[in-house]
Amino acid sequence: MNGYRCLKPDMGKKAKNKTQTKKKTLNPEFNEEFSYEIKHAELAKKTLDISVWDYDIGKCNDYIGGCRLGITAKGECLKHWYECLKNKDKKIERWHTLLNENHVSSD
Repeated sequence: MNGYRCLKPDMGKKAKNKTQTKKKTLNPEFNEEFSYEIKHAELAKKTLDISVWDYDIGKCNDYIGGCRLGITAKGECLKHWYECLKNKDKKIERWHTLLNENHVSSD
């Protein structure tokens, strides 16, 4: 399994990150830290898309699910985003349930 995250609107290759591949599990845990260099004032206009894919050799990758943090998010994802915007330079960690909607490309 692979996890992907992309800050949009797209900022080029700097906006995309890929986790390590977790082999032989349908319940992976990606405990990885990542950061983007961006002005705090621009962050409110961005959306962070997170997706998880089942990697199959010789076949198309299967979309497992994802979540979106940003101004268009809902529920806990929106609360998390607002908390990040309010607390500049502070780590705000949350667990989010992956939903099988808002399909994000794994390229």
